[in-house]
Amino acid sequence: RFALNEKPETVAEAFGLQTLEGFPPRFNIAPSQPILVVAAGEVPDKGSNDSGRRALLGRGGFIPGWVKDQNDVPMLINARAETAHEKASFRAAMRHRRVLIPASGFYEWRRTGEKGAKSEPYWLRPRRGGVIAFAGLMETWASADGTEIDTGAILTTAANATLKPIHDRMPVVIQPEDFSRWLDCRTLEPRDVADLLKPAPADFFEAIPVSYRVNKVSHTGADLITPVERAVPEPEKKPDRKPDNGQLSFF
Repeated sequence: RFALNEKPETVAEAFGLQTLEGFPPRFNIAPSQPILVVAAGEVPDKGSNDSGRRALLGRGGFIPGWVKDQNDVPMLINARAETAHEKASFRAAMRHRRVLIPASGFYEWRRTGEKGAKSEPYWLRPRRGGVIAFAGLMETWASADGTEIDTGAILTTAANATLKPIHDRMPVVIQPEDFSRWLDCRTLEPRDVADLLKPAPADFFEAIPVSYRVNKVSHTGADLITPVERAVPEPEKKPDRKPDNGQLSFF
């Protein structure tokens, strides 16, 4: 689940889009719902200020192109960044249809380990604020009657130190300076952008405890990201290095 509550003009500026209309703030975007996707378009003319990127609506939940009946496969919400390039479901999209998925942040649930206890929801937002980009994959699936659906999945990687106490995975975030590289499926293969598929720096996100109201997809108001009183797990600390005694060791 994630949210995109920035103004359309803010999103358009962040992603180098000429225009973006008709996209209201959304605070609880769930699988199977429409998601905003930014894809590479036509190569712009030399000297043009147009990035060539285009925005479109897809459905959250990836359907591989070779599937004959969408009911025959589970909804693929996420794709593991470590293996997507070799999986039959995602291999073609990793090569030909890499996209950016704009977001203001995402939700994650922490299991407390206590029997019968609810998992605790957290709102993960960038400390600097603003809109961010998840690495995404897109596939246009055609049904037997010719109906086409644009579907998408978010790439995930191992959690950073901030998120690890909450969950062991997190979305891959593509930084603005890398947008063009990630979207360039004409000249760059998956191996050429593999270095982008890494956890965000430990201080990139902050974890905000939020209400259990976010558990229900029918709740969509701005109050979902309002902080509540609940302890935030401490970020995972790296183990202290042993002091260097000036001797080299092979072990």
